[in-house]
Amino acid sequence: MSGKQIEMVDLQSQYFRLKDEIDRAILAVNESCAFINGPQVKEFSTHLETYLKTSHVIPCGNGTDALQIALMALGLRPGDEVLVPAFNYVAAAEAVALLGLVPVMVDVEPRTFNISPWQIEPCISRRTKAIIVAHLFGQACDMETILNIAKAYHLYVIEDNAQSLGADYIDKDGALRKAGTLGHIGTTSFFPSKPLGCYGDGGAIITADRRLAERIRMITMHGQESKYHHKVIGCNSRLDTIQAAILDVKLKYLDEFNAYRIKLAIRYNKMLASCKHLKIPQKSSFSSHIYHQYTLIIKDGKRDFFQQYLREKGVPSTVYYPLPLQDQDAFKGIAFMPSKPKVASDLCKSVLSIPIHTEMTKEVQDYIIKTVQEADQLA
Repeated sequence: MSGKQIEMVDLQSQYFRLKDEIDRAILAVNESCAFINGPQVKEFSTHLETYLKTSHVIPCGNGTDALQIALMALGLRPGDEVLVPAFNYVAAAEAVALLGLVPVMVDVEPRTFNISPWQIEPCISRRTKAIIVAHLFGQACDMETILNIAKAYHLYVIEDNAQSLGADYIDKDGALRKAGTLGHIGTTSFFPSKPLGCYGDGGAIITADRRLAERIRMITMHGQESKYHHKVIGCNSRLDTIQAAILDVKLKYLDEFNAYRIKLAIRYNKMLASCKHLKIPQKSSFSSHIYHQYTLIIKDGKRDFFQQYLREKGVPSTVYYPLPLQDQDAFKGIAFMPSKPKVASDLCKSVLSIPIHTEMTKEVQDYIIKTVQEADQLA
C-alpha cells in the first residue's frame, strides 16, 4: 500500500487533530510556570473522578508507581503473598517484588486473556494478602467472582486498569461501573499509547475509601502529612502539570476514541472470523471492550509465518507477551506458583496484536484485513 507507513498506534495524527486545544493547554502552563502541582493537576483529577464516578483520583508519576504505591498503602509486610496474573506486563509482579512481597503467578482465561477466577482459590495460602487483577487489552476481569473470593479470604483487590480506562463492568443486576473502581484500589497508566495517554509518563491511583486516599496521597509526597512533617515512608511520584493539562484535554475525547476502536474491532471481527488459522478476540458478557489492543490467537504454530508475512507487506504487529512471567529470569527464586500456568505459556506462543487506533482510516484497515486473509490462505 502506498502512502504513510502503517503504525500500531498513530499518536502524531491524533495530536494534529487536537493540536489547537493541546497547544493552548501547554502554553497556559508555560505562562504560569506552575510546573509542579499546578492547578491543572487538581482540575484533571476532579474531572477524572467525575468520569469514573468515584471519590478519589490521586495522580502520580507513572503506572508502575501507581501499583507500588497502592501496595504500600495497604500496609503489607515482606513475605506476604500477592496474586498476580502470569500473562501480563511485568509491572504488577515487579512492584510486588520490589517491596519484598512474594508474587504468586496465577493462570489466565484462554480466550479473554484475563486472570482466571477459577485459578485464584488454589493459589491462596495463609500468607496471601492481596490480588492484583489486570484488565487486559481493553476489557474487565470477572470482578464479581473475584471480589467474592477476596471477601471470603479477607484479601485486598487492586485493579491494574492501564489498558481498559473507560471500559464498563456490567454486574449481575445490569448496573454499569467503570473498570478500575470496583476493588479496594484501582491504578492506571497514562503512557502515551494507552487509551488515555499523555506526552510523557503519568499515572493515577483510584479509590472510594477516604482513609486509603489520604494515605496514598501522603505516600506520593514523601510520606508528608503536611510540609516537612513525614508521617509514613513514601516516595516522590507526581504528575507534571503539563501532562495533567494534556490529559484534561484528551479526557473529553476518551469515549469518542474508545467508540471508534470498538467500531474498528467489530469490522475486524466480521472480516476475520472465517480465517481458519486464527481466533478473533472474545468479548466477555460482563464487560464492554474498548480494544486497547486487537489481539488474535494464531493457531497451528503459524504465528511466526503470519508476523513475517505481515511485515513483508508493511503491516506491523506485536506480541504481547512473548514470555510468561513465571519464566522471566527476574522472578526465579522470588515468585511462587502452586502449579505452572499452562494457559499463559500457550498464549505467549500464539498471540499476535495487529494495528488498531483512533486515527485508522478505512483504507488502511481494508489493507490490513486483506493482508491477514492472504496470510491465512498461504499458511
